[in-house]
Amino acid sequence: MINRLHLSFPLILLIIIVLLTFWLDQAVQPAAITQDNEAYRHPDYIVENLSGIRMDHEKVVSRTYFAEKMFHYLNEDITHLEKIHFMSTQPGKPLMRMVADRAELLGNGEDIYLTGHVTILRGSDDEKDKITMVTSFLHLIPDENIAKTGESVTISRSNTTIDAIGFELDNRTGMVQLLSRVRAVDK
Repeated sequence: MINRLHLSFPLILLIIIVLLTFWLDQAVQPAAITQDNEAYRHPDYIVENLSGIRMDHEKVVSRTYFAEKMFHYLNEDITHLEKIHFMSTQPGKPLMRMVADRAELLGNGEDIYLTGHVTILRGSDDEKDKITMVTSFLHLIPDENIAKTGESVTISRSNTTIDAIGFELDNRTGMVQLLSRVRAVDK
């Protein structure tokens, strides 16, 4: 029996060392990075009361924005903004302002999705032809100067109110295309 114990002791010691090595390897490995990881559910940074501008080569301000809060998420290239105000001031074009409860910017802002109570004002406050548009969702494509939605929209200008489902606004040409169920009321 002592002879058997003498032969099996190195085998038992080898098994213990292998198990201990496996356990130590698992203990020192970093946590696997997954979408469900707790670190990815929280923003990697938060900014409050921020503003920014975009200028062209002639140092003319073309766009400005203000937001109460900004949240950026590490696992996606998405930025969330709360209480957002956009303003587009391009030479020769009417002033365009957009206000929304929330915004989601994808990538470097090539696509911006406004949600909540979204209001678009085209033209200055003192212009008689100022246009006001109200919807619950708006997709902005800033580089193309396009704003569009498939949701219901109410458009007001002077004494006229128009209700429709879906629209596309091209700010370069000033054209508004209403997509369906258009109903106009003249006051």
